[in-house]
Amino acid sequence: MSIFSNGANMAAQRSLLRALGWTESEIQKPIVGVISAQSDIIPGHMHLEELARAVSEGVLAAGGKPVIVPCIGVCDGIAMGHEGMKYSLPSREIIADSVEILARAHAFDALVLIGNCDKIIPGMLLGAVRVNVPAAFISGGPMLAGHKDEGKLSLSSMFEAVGAYTSGKIDENELLRYECAACPSCGSCSGMFTANSMNCLLEALGMALPHNGTLPAVYSARLALAKRTGEAVMNLLQKDIRPRDILTPKALKNAVRVDMAIGASSNSVLHLLALASELGLPKAEFSIDTMNEISRVTPNLCRLAPAGEQYIEELDEAGGVSAVIKSLIDAGLFEGDALTVSGVSQEERTAGAKADARLIRHISDPYSPYGGLAVLHGNLASEGAVVKKSAVAPEMYRHSGPARVFDSEEEAMAAISGNQIHHGDVVVIRYEGPKGGPGMREMLSPTASLVGAGLGSSVALITDGRFSGATRGAAIGHVCPEAAAGGVIGVVKEGDIIDIDLDAGTVNLRVPEKEIAARLASFVPKEKPVTGYLKRYRAQVTSASDGAVFKN
Repeated sequence: MSIFSNGANMAAQRSLLRALGWTESEIQKPIVGVISAQSDIIPGHMHLEELARAVSEGVLAAGGKPVIVPCIGVCDGIAMGHEGMKYSLPSREIIADSVEILARAHAFDALVLIGNCDKIIPGMLLGAVRVNVPAAFISGGPMLAGHKDEGKLSLSSMFEAVGAYTSGKIDENELLRYECAACPSCGSCSGMFTANSMNCLLEALGMALPHNGTLPAVYSARLALAKRTGEAVMNLLQKDIRPRDILTPKALKNAVRVDMAIGASSNSVLHLLALASELGLPKAEFSIDTMNEISRVTPNLCRLAPAGEQYIEELDEAGGVSAVIKSLIDAGLFEGDALTVSGVSQEERTAGAKADARLIRHISDPYSPYGGLAVLHGNLASEGAVVKKSAVAPEMYRHSGPARVFDSEEEAMAAISGNQIHHGDVVVIRYEGPKGGPGMREMLSPTASLVGAGLGSSVALITDGRFSGATRGAAIGHVCPEAAAGGVIGVVKEGDIIDIDLDAGTVNLRVPEKEIAARLASFVPKEKPVTGYLKRYRAQVTSASDGAVFKN
């Protein structure tokens, strides 16, 4: 029952609800805020209006009053490679604030959150934790894979094609063929990129129903899933099950286990750390090093694009995230008693799941005995750095080479496009962290250009910025402390040798410690001129090792 349903003191508010055309019976029902990030500029969100209507039908069928309200979002792919990418990660905080504002200001009794891409889902998660009314998620679903010359492709194939064109490997007509084939439908881009990673992790966290992360956007079954989500949130309301009841330390660690098993995006590290911060978990309970502890004992069972040749739609056909969870539970690597929005435990709701071993390998026969992500430490990253190890060629697990130093993505792209990067180099892009960018831009354009130019298995890239989930190659991001915060990456000089050892988990600048100390003593970080929201963001944002959240 809504707080507006009874009492003379709410008569004025009820008059406004009547202005919306609400009936007496509607006013008496619990109000469920259906927060939808529908947008005509994001391919993953262009169809969310249909899902919002489907969710509303489910809420209505279960006795609630749904109200659809909006939420902003940024398409990382469209924002890539220009100033717009500076706003992607910062948008997460705006989205979290928006969820809080909408839900609190209108006294919603429960929430269904509908997003799909990159920072939208994490932002909604943070907001749901703050509000802490019964809540469930339904994502827009993945895009179908593109097809060209009997092969499959995705957005990452497109960026790599640009690199191939720039290096003269393909002509303009071939580039156009890629452009017209890479993204054939609505939905989040079709590989295990950040959007699909987070949508899969919603299932592992227990905040979404099975197949949320894998059922293609264009399938009618997703509309049915949306209706069931509307019904599920009403069940949560009846049982008074709230996000903080589901999002326990156990749930976060379960999410990391699934993350490692499916080879999710390196950006999931940022968002899980931010979620832990929002929940108020101490670092002793959940930190960036938790990722490594879990990675060491969790096998990598899936190799989806960009690490492999299979796509999210195929993961759905192979049993989806539920099958991965069931495999991990059976191996004693996942705590099955964790609660879910289904109102039952993970073990109960995945009991009947079956994995197709052609895509989800058996625990005894993994692609790798350790997880898809790795956190590196060393004098170049004393607070940590992140690499998607499952997307790195084995010959690059250990690499030493001269640093090619750039103070922005644009400078690095000019060098790559000008064929100034050579086999063995280590490209260093700094001042792209949360403060330095500001905004911690993704570096898909440089990494894809290197792969497209045939340098993906011989050149490493290190940055205090971050990478798209579509990135592959020896791409090490989230270097902390960042250059703008006085980190060692800020004093790397052209030609310095950098040593990378992914198996040992290290990234080091081969310069004597006394010399590094001397460089740091005279180092004055650069500060890029910014205005508006980015200026406020830079003043408030913390290190990527803390999830790039705002200061308390």
